[in-house]
Amino acid sequence: MRVVRNTNPLRLRRQGPRGWGAERGETRPGRAASAGDGAAVEGATGGAAAGRGPVWLFDLDDTLHHASHSIIPQVNDLMTAYITRLLDGDAQAADRLRADYWRRYGATLLGLVRHHGVAAADFLAEVHAIPDLLERARFQRRVLDLLARLPGRKILLTNAPAGYALPIVRHTRLHTRFHHQVTVENMWVHRTLRPKPDRLMLQRLLARHRVSASRAVLVEDSRSHLQRYAKLGLSTVWVTGFLPAHARRRGFRPAYVDLKVKSVLDLLRRSSPSLRKTSHARASHP
Repeated sequence: MRVVRNTNPLRLRRQGPRGWGAERGETRPGRAASAGDGAAVEGATGGAAAGRGPVWLFDLDDTLHHASHSIIPQVNDLMTAYITRLLDGDAQAADRLRADYWRRYGATLLGLVRHHGVAAADFLAEVHAIPDLLERARFQRRVLDLLARLPGRKILLTNAPAGYALPIVRHTRLHTRFHHQVTVENMWVHRTLRPKPDRLMLQRLLARHRVSASRAVLVEDSRSHLQRYAKLGLSTVWVTGFLPAHARRRGFRPAYVDLKVKSVLDLLRRSSPSLRKTSHARASHP
């Protein structure tokens, strides 16, 4: 596979009947360091780090699996209950505050830490304590095949804690497709927790893996994360299939989104002049 320099990493050439070829020097999925043994890692670099192919940064919830079907509503309820106790208030006010902090900071946790001094580890553990978590998981096995065929390294980048994310990736076998898995515990910079969409955290992550922003592709359902990181020069893919109808309006694609797909399964089927044109225009007008 040949990657054209100074263009969007999504502009890739198919080789042969089996689809995408691997960039020379890339490590096969599942062969590099991962969190399969239970550690949440950013991982050691090497081998694939020196490659010239794309590096994919995948979100987990509502990107790789359908979390909003049953899991996210439960997490939101637990967050609201936590905030209600914290503020000794009513549930409706707590729910509004939860949503407001998510809109303002990209993560409810950041608002609670900043304005209420909440201990991040305690909050994350409590609001992700779902006894029947794996029974609630909805996952399409075809995603495993997609990730195996997609060229380049894959890094899982989730704001969820390891105690929640790692059981899901093991249960779905997603851990066999990612070279590294980054959970919120690995997003501390200068003794400050900096989950997505923090720019410094992502810059540090890319530097650690020796990846330039122009080689990175962020695949997310959260527009606030895509918008922030597009400014760093990353290519962006907006996954909309698990979003409510009003959030995925047909024909609507923000300027900071290079590619809009219903499912990650569309990644190998979607590439167009409009995608390349958008990416070039954004690079010319930061």
